[in-house]
Amino acid sequence: MSTLAHTMMTAARSADSGLAGPGELDRYPYGEVPGADRVSASVWDSTDPELGRMGRRAAGSRGRGLHGQLVQQLGQMIVSGDLGADRPLVPEEIGQRFEVSRTVVRESLRVLEAKGLVSARPNVGTRVRPVSDWNLLDPDIIEWRAFGPQRDDQRRELSELRWTIEPLAARLAAGHGREEVQQRLADMVEIMGHSMAQGDALTFSRADAEFHSLLIQVSGNRMLEHLSGIVSAALQVSGNPVTGCDRPTEASLGHHARIVDAVAAGDGSGAETAMRQLLTVHPEVERVVPAPREH
Repeated sequence: MSTLAHTMMTAARSADSGLAGPGELDRYPYGEVPGADRVSASVWDSTDPELGRMGRRAAGSRGRGLHGQLVQQLGQMIVSGDLGADRPLVPEEIGQRFEVSRTVVRESLRVLEAKGLVSARPNVGTRVRPVSDWNLLDPDIIEWRAFGPQRDDQRRELSELRWTIEPLAARLAAGHGREEVQQRLADMVEIMGHSMAQGDALTFSRADAEFHSLLIQVSGNRMLEHLSGIVSAALQVSGNPVTGCDRPTEASLGHHARIVDAVAAGDGSGAETAMRQLLTVHPEVERVVPAPREH
């Protein structure tokens, strides 16, 4: 096993705590604040198991500060519909219910505003915006949707987007491949092979995500490069056997290896074909891959 493979597998295992630590936001009790025109306690105290599981998952992947945790909690509640469109968000109430400072609330709402989830206006306050205003390509929103009520739509849309982006990226990468990039892609395939043999699905998925992001980044198309984070998010939240990247298999590994060989050989057509085969390993993908258009 290469040094890179060993290092990545060790780091992946050590980072996978997945549990909230002492003092984190989702362990705090919610206070009771009276007010007829405010968000009800039942809204804040959601018992949706998927939502709770998502909160713990986010804690392990995005840092554990109160600011980050509050962004996750509020973002999940907005995307799940627990905080509906045009719902007023009162900073003082949020601070009391989650037992965080006004500064933490203000900065968290600012992040959510940048994602298009809320808007803040003088004399109106902060309100939840409709779905049409959300930045649906934001990796956080992709993840929140994938673990909320829209999970099926989100996964289908991501699969369709990947089918559009990645075969083209593979073709272009074959024309821009550099030796160090080709070696890095090969390293990722090696890591996937070793982790699959050891039953280490976490390391497999992380190497897989880096493989696909790197392939897009070396395509030579800056607009495609901008979408690499979306592909990474799609790989992390797929959850159902829709593409060949959703679980470690010999077939998936073989398609990845063929992509590397085609890129190294400058074979754009071969790289594109191998990527399409990878994205259609599972028969379920027929439900989400768009049919070729007639010209």
